Amino acid sequence: MRLLEEKIRSDGIALDESILKVDSFINHQIDPELMQLLGEELGRHFADRGITKVATIESSGIAPALLCAMELHVPMIILKKQPSKALNSDLYQTIVTSYTKGTSYELTLSSKYINEHDHVLIVDDFLANGEAATGAIRLIRKAHATIAGVGILIEKTFQPGRKKLEEQGIEVYALARIAGMQKDSITFVSEA
Repeated sequence: MRLLEEKIRSDGIALDESILKVDSFINHQIDPELMQLLGEELGRHFADRGITKVATIESSGIAPALLCAMELHVPMIILKKQPSKALNSDLYQTIVTSYTKGTSYELTLSSKYINEHDHVLIVDDFLANGEAATGAIRLIRKAHATIAGVGILIEKTFQPGRKKLEEQGIEVYALARIAGMQKDSITFVSEA
């Protein structure tokens, strides 16, 4: 999506070959008009797939997932990174290792909000190594629900995330695909 590429180019900051800061418009401060367009585009791409829910991992995926869910007219589920005192029974759980933070966390989903009749679209801000998406897929499959696909705002194509997901038979749709980065320089797949 050209609009997102332009925003990344103007406001994103490549810290090095693997870290891209987009905190001024996606994951700390959110540009609501841009986010609405991104959510709508994800929803349009996955329309007519029988999606019953959109799922995301807290917290950076919440805004695009919510707007995508609105476009699809379905509920959104937030997969929690921290166990809740209120959500402590009938849970699906799995361990996920964060590439960006270099830490592991327990991803949690209440069985109250998903079942074997659900066809779920996973939406997130980044796809790099694919660990977060793979963890979300594991949780959804524990509920015997099916995966409609994975919608991503920004994909780092030089990392193995897409390959991991496609090897599982999962469709990946990314709005901006980065071919490479170095400090203060970003190249998109369309330019490579």
